[in-house]
Amino acid sequence: MKNLIEPVEKLISEFSRLPSVGRKTAVRFAYYVVNMNKEDAHSFAKSIIEAKEKVHFCGICGNWTDQEICTTCQKGNQKLVCVVAEPKDILALEKVKDFSGTYHVLHGLLSPMDGVGPDDIRIKELLDRISKYDVQEVIMATSPTVEGEATALYIAKLLKPLNVKVTRIAQGVSLGSDLEYVDEVTLSRAIEDRKEL
Repeated sequence: MKNLIEPVEKLISEFSRLPSVGRKTAVRFAYYVVNMNKEDAHSFAKSIIEAKEKVHFCGICGNWTDQEICTTCQKGNQKLVCVVAEPKDILALEKVKDFSGTYHVLHGLLSPMDGVGPDDIRIKELLDRISKYDVQEVIMATSPTVEGEATALYIAKLLKPLNVKVTRIAQGVSLGSDLEYVDEVTLSRAIEDRKEL
């Protein structure tokens, strides 16, 4: 765009780096920030810095937390572990109020085409956790995509010799959809109707 002053252009550039934010949306965000009063702008900037400084991975499950161990791992049933690809998937599953277990975040899915193998996601940490906490059941709640299915089957094969019950969320979640967009009724039914792999 012509006639943009450098600080605004820099702000637009930073907003454009966010996922799903195109140039037009970045321009709207930048002008919104410029129009904020000084106190609100400082509060906004402080929130970003504070989140970056205080938020890190839970020492057990790999979810985001501002504590050493997240509240779910502190209070949940460690013998029941629900495996997800990303932290955002936990937010979707938390809509199901009656789940009493804990989670394990892989931080990705197996995808040989993209060069993502078993050592690139948190499978080793899951195996360590199973022996440490005497896990009885692992629910595979990866999205029903090719990568999600491949990851679920790979982990199930690793866990079978360990005498751990491995289940998969039922196909109430439609193939190719992301968990973060699935409604709570569908998710609840999917967890209730899970099946052993």
